[in-house]
Amino acid sequence: MKVSCLQEQLSKGLSVVGRAVSTKTTLPVLNHILIATETTDDGGRLKLAATNLEISITYWVSARVDEPGEITIPARLLSDFVSSLGNEQVHMSLDEQTLSLNVRSARYEANIKGIPAEDFPTLPNVTNPGNSAEIASNVFREAVSQVAFAASTDETRPVLTGLYASFNGDKVTMAAADSFRLAVKEASLLSSVSNNFSIILPARAMLELSRIVSDDDSPIEISVTANRSQALFKAQGIDFTSSLIEGSFPNFQHIIPKRFDTRTLISTADLLKAVKVSSLFARDSGGNIIRMAVTPGEDITPGSVMLTANAAEVGDNRNELEATVEGQPAQIAFNAKYLTDVLGAINTAQVAIELQSPSNPGVIKPVGKEDYTHVIMPMHLANR
Repeated sequence: MKVSCLQEQLSKGLSVVGRAVSTKTTLPVLNHILIATETTDDGGRLKLAATNLEISITYWVSARVDEPGEITIPARLLSDFVSSLGNEQVHMSLDEQTLSLNVRSARYEANIKGIPAEDFPTLPNVTNPGNSAEIASNVFREAVSQVAFAASTDETRPVLTGLYASFNGDKVTMAAADSFRLAVKEASLLSSVSNNFSIILPARAMLELSRIVSDDDSPIEISVTANRSQALFKAQGIDFTSSLIEGSFPNFQHIIPKRFDTRTLISTADLLKAVKVSSLFARDSGGNIIRMAVTPGEDITPGSVMLTANAAEVGDNRNELEATVEGQPAQIAFNAKYLTDVLGAINTAQVAIELQSPSNPGVIKPVGKEDYTHVIMPMHLANR
């Protein structure tokens, strides 16, 4: 193998596929990145690939291929070495006898021992998908950012560690829940699906994918294997494959309250800042609890939202914010982290908070958009 490419492109590719490199494994080859050449009509390209057997990432780098070949190289060593080089041409050549990859650029040179490419796991390939869809990269990134954080990290209930995705017509509905909160996002597809379908994707895998795809309207092609075991995402220069989670996702629609007694409109940024301040005290309260008291306005006096947190051994905190309040006065208590997570994911100037009673779930929605709903279970304050 003899190949040359730009350091900047190679370094980026190694960084991207490095997200799929296994850090805890007894198989040494899973700590490696597969490097393989491909000849194309316009010269050639370099294939970089890694897998941890749950996800796999393939990245394509434009390159000049003088001799074909393939090898696997320790991911961290190669990535660190290439990233330390200047933005110049990188030349790589493989000694087939010693399985050593020579990497040169300007005055820097290294020889790195590898493992035969034959030992690298076969990467999944969705050639005849059972279902498929297409979504814009920026739409996908926003949807994942607003939903995935609500997924559970408890591996004893695998279904709740996933991100449920239901493709229906030209829309996809994504949802995640961890028994204490629920996030639901509806997004538009680039075209209608030929057949409606639903899958459960690992939330952590989708977060990784959202970090490496571009933040523009370029398409992501989603293909699901006929046996519904894996999904392949094809973006610009990237192939990302993830295993799917088996099981039935809970019927979340009945969890979302259909009415409210109090509705509050408030600045997203102001509320997020106040919650973060109160959380400094809530974290020492034993339950990370923030109390919220909502008071309607009278005559020309605006309504208000009072946030309080109390930690017996540390102190207490009170933050009052102006708000537009419809309905009755209300009090409720939430986990501070849950509030911080959802407010940080909403990108509208105002949010709406819909409440019924201290024991009923609260609903948070972006004002001006009807495509996102977040439900948080309240904290019980008995004997507090």
